[in-house]
Amino acid sequence: MSPAESSAGSDGHWFEDIARFLGPAYLRYSFTKGTTAEVAFLIGALALTPGDRVLDAGCGPGRHALEMSRRGIDVLGLDISTEFVELAREAAAEESLRATFEVEDLRHFDRPGSFDAVLCLCQGGFGLLGGPGDEAVFGRLARALAPGGRMALTAFSLAFMIRHLEEGETLGVSESVLHETTVLKDVDGLERPAELWTTGFTARELRLLSEGAGLVVDGVYGVTPGRYGNEPPTLDDPELLLLAHRS
Repeated sequence: MSPAESSAGSDGHWFEDIARFLGPAYLRYSFTKGTTAEVAFLIGALALTPGDRVLDAGCGPGRHALEMSRRGIDVLGLDISTEFVELAREAAAEESLRATFEVEDLRHFDRPGSFDAVLCLCQGGFGLLGGPGDEAVFGRLARALAPGGRMALTAFSLAFMIRHLEEGETLGVSESVLHETTVLKDVDGLERPAELWTTGFTARELRLLSEGAGLVVDGVYGVTPGRYGNEPPTLDDPELLLLAHRS
């Protein structure tokens, strides 16, 4: 059993060790550089206005939460990593932003009807739990929406995983979990190998998850980090962006 599967029933998660090692070096990776463009699209797509209450689930060092707070949105960021939450709090304090951050495992998250919008982006808390665990977290995030509240969630595309499977990667067919080994580099340039497990999804699966959780699907789009839009998914889009709302 992989850490991705076994973690669903334990108190820890394999990603915590990666976050401890990376710390602020996480924000050096190219996929984090499109935050401003992503937030600009999401504010329009979710019809957010200053003062709205937004949950950023799996917020990491808080890049989306901080950018939304700069635009007057009231954001709560949650992450399993203490290191990432501390980085987010420091950044918010430096700019006197109205964003708060807490350490929380989304597998135990329960705040029904509390938010005008829920974000779960870049496999932050969804997509790293080995299939069934991801589905359970999805339901918890959906329940956090107030009536009329909207969700924006990204997931890795299973079609992209299959088409672009690289040497050394394995894709578990039963749960659609990609296993890969990569090399991480911390702020001091120290390198170490790391194993990653990421669940892939289809657009149909995201629609079914939404419907099962009582949400109305507004669209499922093909996106890449830094390029969010409303184009249909293709085989070359690494991520799917789900937009949905609670009626």
